[in-house]
Amino acid sequence: MTHCILIGTPVDEGQRRAGCLMGPAAYRVAGLASTLAELGHSVEDRGDLSPAPGRGQTCANPAVHHLPETIAWAEAIRAAGISAMEQGMPIFLGGDHALALGSLAAAAAHAHALGRPQFVLWLDAHSDFHTVQTTQSGNLHGTPLAYAAGRPGFDPFPPFPAPIPARNICMFGIRSVDGAELAALRETDIVVNDMRVLDERGVVAPLREFLDRVRAQDGLLHVSLDVDFLDPSIAPAVGTTVPGGATFREAHLVCELLHDSGLMTSLDLVELNPFLDERGRTARLMVDLVGSLMGRKVFDRPTRSF
Repeated sequence: MTHCILIGTPVDEGQRRAGCLMGPAAYRVAGLASTLAELGHSVEDRGDLSPAPGRGQTCANPAVHHLPETIAWAEAIRAAGISAMEQGMPIFLGGDHALALGSLAAAAAHAHALGRPQFVLWLDAHSDFHTVQTTQSGNLHGTPLAYAAGRPGFDPFPPFPAPIPARNICMFGIRSVDGAELAALRETDIVVNDMRVLDERGVVAPLREFLDRVRAQDGLLHVSLDVDFLDPSIAPAVGTTVPGGATFREAHLVCELLHDSGLMTSLDLVELNPFLDERGRTARLMVDLVGSLMGRKVFDRPTRSF
């Protein structure tokens, strides 16, 4: 069984629609800890992080907002993540996807210290492959994968520790990529499984191909699960909805396959905005998906009303 370490990361500065800071509390209320405990895992909740004050950093891109605060969050999450990875499996409770600027850095630093390769599975509607210099929205939740892959243009962020090779990154469920990100992605070896790929091939074959590579290289696997990976008809509590996302059954199948692989070593749960939810529906679904990630099978599901 796994020692699960819950780290609340109420990041709300990576985008402009307030509410993600309530995400960690919503996961707790929806029964995340009890779900994990019922599956036989030990659970340690380290509470919510509180970053140091921003240091007034600036950049050349006038669109970027909350830069000092986001850097402070990234530094705090990185430090907390490294500590947790030495003792168990951290689950970062977001918070918007800017938290991955810290969680990915923690995972990469930990893998580098162990001399093992780091892999990333990005379950998201968006590629999040902008840099501080290229983002037009100024929303830094759209930058973590570019940071992790070592793209230039991240001053004044601290250098990313041991950038993750592009071939070790798999985007899954992508369906909203702007022109600048698409051009940048085409110059990399990142595996992009957009929704057309998943419609044509299903979720099983492309996911197993990626997991087989992680296993063959004795890699560590960081999974970043964004609420908008899911179709908004089943997960409305996100400010970045894109139609055509994963169904309930597809999402649970992905999570069960990940559990079967035994490869996941760290997890992000991001972009839950409880202010946009319907009586906790999305929070409960996300907790249910974590149950599948951690060992619950489809025939174990209780009858419930949504």
